[in-house]
Amino acid sequence: MGLTNKSTGIGLLIDETNKNDFTTWEGTIVALAGNPNTGKSTVFNSLTGLKQHTGNWPGKTVSNAKGEYEYNGEKFLLVDLPGTYSLSANSVEEEVARDFICFENPKATIVVADATCLERNLNLVLQITEITNNVILCVNLMDEARRKKIDIDIEMLSNILGIPVVGTSARDGIGLDKLMDKVQKVSNGSIRPRPYRIDYPKEIEDAISLIESSISTSITDKINARWFALRLIEDFHNFMPHFMQYMDISKDEVKIIEEKVEMVWDDLAKFNLTPNNIRDEIVGSIVMVAEETANQVVSIKDEGYKDIDKKIDDILTSKKFGIPIMIGMLAIIFWITIEGANYPSEMLAKLLFGIEDKLSTFFINIGSPKWLHDIIVLGMYRTLAWVISVMLPPMAIFFPLFTFLEDLGYLPRIAFNLDNFFKKACAHGKQALTMCMGFGCNAAGIVACRIIDSPRERLIATITNNFVPCNGRFPILIAMSSIFIGGMAASRAMSSLIATITIMCIIILGVIITLLISKILSKTILKGLPSSFTLELPPYRKPQIGRILVRSILDRTLFVLGRAVAVAAPAGIIIWIMANVNIGNANILDHCANFLNPLGHLMGMDGYILMAFILGLPANEIVIPIIIMSYMSSGYMMELESLDALRNLLVANGWTWLTAVCVMLFSLMHFPCGTTLWTIKKETGSRKWTFVSFLVPTVTGMAICIVVAQLFRLLGIA
Repeated sequence: MGLTNKSTGIGLLIDETNKNDFTTWEGTIVALAGNPNTGKSTVFNSLTGLKQHTGNWPGKTVSNAKGEYEYNGEKFLLVDLPGTYSLSANSVEEEVARDFICFENPKATIVVADATCLERNLNLVLQITEITNNVILCVNLMDEARRKKIDIDIEMLSNILGIPVVGTSARDGIGLDKLMDKVQKVSNGSIRPRPYRIDYPKEIEDAISLIESSISTSITDKINARWFALRLIEDFHNFMPHFMQYMDISKDEVKIIEEKVEMVWDDLAKFNLTPNNIRDEIVGSIVMVAEETANQVVSIKDEGYKDIDKKIDDILTSKKFGIPIMIGMLAIIFWITIEGANYPSEMLAKLLFGIEDKLSTFFINIGSPKWLHDIIVLGMYRTLAWVISVMLPPMAIFFPLFTFLEDLGYLPRIAFNLDNFFKKACAHGKQALTMCMGFGCNAAGIVACRIIDSPRERLIATITNNFVPCNGRFPILIAMSSIFIGGMAASRAMSSLIATITIMCIIILGVIITLLISKILSKTILKGLPSSFTLELPPYRKPQIGRILVRSILDRTLFVLGRAVAVAAPAGIIIWIMANVNIGNANILDHCANFLNPLGHLMGMDGYILMAFILGLPANEIVIPIIIMSYMSSGYMMELESLDALRNLLVANGWTWLTAVCVMLFSLMHFPCGTTLWTIKKETGSRKWTFVSFLVPTVTGMAICIVVAQLFRLLGIA
């Protein structure tokens, strides 16, 4: 018998927030722990396949993932713990991982380590074996270790640590059967690991023994007494109140333990060991054991294997070349996305609008009223067709390209390059990663904000994510820059170059505004200092194209598109009604546009443009079709055959290059689309912060458009 879901790839993650009642699950619960960038998620995805669901830990903002699999007829629930470097509870992730291992009583705990840097990963392994005996070490990325000529004696490592050790290459499914065999045997008691016990300095060992003697059996039945005593000695006042919520400890027991802790602190003080440096001694002992163990089991045939990565990083993360290279790579991705999306977008549009003709024939054949046909076909269906045909191809290109950089290991380098800028803005360095995700889709960027630990800094990243243009806004930016900015050039080649430079300038402006608004938020409604974080630069890895396509298409593209379609369908009906229901001698759309004309003129635009942005709330892709519909008084959305035809229509309705500039600026800085607002509400659980996320970019965009329009008019160059 083998794994039921082996090598099924990455599955759709279904949001089931706070669904964490493990006691009702019938099967064997297994914890999955490890440092970041060890391939832990790959192990999880390879084992569980499509049987996954995600949520948040109860009372926490850290997301979790749980997945089911079967092995030899037995059901297992694999719980993917947050990636951590230790269990010291210095962050929410560390606290969640520690508490789950301590109190949810998993039958086994898999610790995933990186074979290319085993020594560093062993620190977490040794901390977990102090809590529980039922540990299996998964030494992953063995293929990379072999490529770098690193040999690891798996059998010797198992003998030293006293736990089962399995070497794997999870991306290729190698070693996973053996890993699950060890998990099953450890969980059912066929294998009883006896982990290596770290010997601390004699003074600390004596203190541990004294504390252990005061711990009752009611406590030791729930937690490892030695580990519990060690934590009390290390930090009693923070540790005990937290753990009392998990254990039934009487006040008398707490008092007895506290007296013993104070007693050992007095004894340790004689050896210059205070509560402030006891932890250093404990950590030092763990690090020393990890180093000695790694020296015994790891042999490196080529000591210079790291030189290549270092030389690459010296360029990609340098102060001189880091930012320009980053901008250049993003520009290439945008160019490929823009150019590559044109043809499939046209094909998809022909397909979907071909279906529209058949729908119209169907309504005619059944003798339905004209208004019903128009509202469903020309209103709802046509809106959906535009959203899908314009939105799907760019996302299907951008997300795989972006995931390629992620798989390659370049995204952490982007965060490294921008970390200093975000720190000066009192924001979190990881916001650089969430901002990059926003280029593909702001809704995906909002979901990515989960990686930021601090709730304050996560809100800043959420509120400002809309200042980078998503693929839904690129059609507006491309059309305006090509027609009114690039169109001034004498040649076609120069026109394309000027249009590309214009778009890159808009993107850079978006980044600058992101930093500026982040600074303002951190000094006003979200006051606070930026938190520090450890940013590990993972080794460069060979991307796996198959997994990239599955992860980017299923988990990102279709997920975001599904939300967009759900919001766009009812919006199509509203747009049709406004364009076809008359009040007096004009339709509702005309009345609203006339009402907004004064504000639109102040912002360098007109009322119809503002109405197009408002009605484009469900999806930015429909803004231009709504503008065309309004100017042509067609009563339904339509698109012109060429940019020249679009230019003639816009110029005939009073557009100038200043109008185009203001449209691009407002497209960059206005309220998030309906899909993004929905995602913000889901992620924050707050209507207040959803409204703030709506208000901040809108007010910013209006203010900048007013300043730009009035300044150029004052200078007489509009």
